[in-house]
Amino acid sequence: MSRLSVQNLESDTGPSGQIYAQIKKAAGSVPNAYAAVATHGPAALKSMLAADAVLAAGTLTKRDREVIKLVISDVAGCDYCVAAHHHLAKLAGMKPEELKNIRDGKPTGEAKRDALVGFVRKLAQSSGTVSDEDFAAIKAAGYSDTQLVEISLAFATIVFTNVFNRINDTEIDFPAVA
Repeated sequence: MSRLSVQNLESDTGPSGQIYAQIKKAAGSVPNAYAAVATHGPAALKSMLAADAVLAAGTLTKRDREVIKLVISDVAGCDYCVAAHHHLAKLAGMKPEELKNIRDGKPTGEAKRDALVGFVRKLAQSSGTVSDEDFAAIKAAGYSDTQLVEISLAFATIVFTNVFNRINDTEIDFPAVA
């Protein structure tokens, strides 16, 4: 059971209910994390969804966006987001063994994706300026300056949900990850 209460937003016509209705229409259901954020911070959820819309319109693939969010969630220890982004990455066409390798820090066999995983993992596990070597490696893998901005935005959005879910102990409503 999650720590924060969640209102029944189905009949709410205010800001929370409006966001809830939009998510339900787009996805068929509202994930527990979004329902809790919508209940207590509809503006925060609206901001997060706007950032995700910017990412969706950007140049990173859906798979890359999900990999970024999966790696950061794994490093942060957010079980909710690991389950969510593991599931969403599978829906984007990634194979379970690829996702297991990503979480285990092993190569996937796709050099560009492996460079992204390594870069994001280092960002999540360290502080300070990225080394010249790490910057050169992500650029050499084929990621553009625009994509570095998008990687940063994806990183920022998932950190928000990681932190929120860790505070809330949000009940996982995605398939469990072994």
